[in-house]
Amino acid sequence: MPYRFGYYWDPTYFFILIGVLLSMVASARVKTTFQKYSSMRSRTNMTGAQAAQRVLLSAGIRDVTIRHVSGSLTDHYDPRNKTLNLSDSVYGSASVAAVGVAAHECGHAIQHQKGYAPLQIRSALVPAANFGSAISWPLIILGIVLGGSGSMLCKIGILLFSAAVLFQIITLPVEFNASRRAVRILGETGILSEQELPYTRKVLGAAALTYVAGAAAAILQLLRLLLLFGRERD
Repeated sequence: MPYRFGYYWDPTYFFILIGVLLSMVASARVKTTFQKYSSMRSRTNMTGAQAAQRVLLSAGIRDVTIRHVSGSLTDHYDPRNKTLNLSDSVYGSASVAAVGVAAHECGHAIQHQKGYAPLQIRSALVPAANFGSAISWPLIILGIVLGGSGSMLCKIGILLFSAAVLFQIITLPVEFNASRRAVRILGETGILSEQELPYTRKVLGAAALTYVAGAAAAILQLLRLLLLFGRERD
C-alpha cells in the first residue's frame, strides 16, 4: 500500500513523540527545581524586584522599567519598550530562585544595552518566526490537498517553518549568555553568597533545558517534514 502523508502510521512519528517527551521532561524539571529553591530565602533578603534594580544599576542601566506581571514564570525582558517584567513568583519573593530568575532577565537587558549580536538577530527574526509558526502548517496542508506534497505551497510552508526553527536555535546562545551574566553579577555585587550561587545555577540550568528541548523538538519536526516530502518526491 503506497504511503500518503498523514493517512497512516509512519516511523517518523517517533520524531514528534521524542520532541513531546523532551518538552514534558524539561517543563517538569524547571517547575520542580524552581519550587525547591523558592523555599530557600536569600541571605540578603532582597526580593526579585529589588535584586533586579540593583543588577541593572550595577550595569549602568537606568532606563529600564521593572514591572509586576501576573502568572508563574512569565518573566521576560521586552526590548521594544525596555521593560523588565517579573511574575508573581519572582517579583516579591526573596528566594534564591526568584533572585536568579530576575537577574537572568536583567541579563537580557544588559545584552540589549551592549548590542549583543545573537539577541539582535533573534529580535530581527521575531516577525518571520511568528508568521512562520502561524501559517506554515495551513500552507502545507493546503498544498497537499490542492497539489500534492511536491506543490509550491508545501515548499513555502516548510521554508516558513524553518524560520521558526531558526528562531529556536538562535535563542539558545541568548539564554545561556543571559544566565552566565546573571550568575556573575549576583556574585560580584554580593546579592547572593558563594554558597547560594550553586542553587541559582541549578534553577537557571533547569530553565535552560526548556529552550534546549524546544529547539530539539522543532528540529525533529523539521527533519520529519523533510523526510516525508523527500520520500513523496522519490
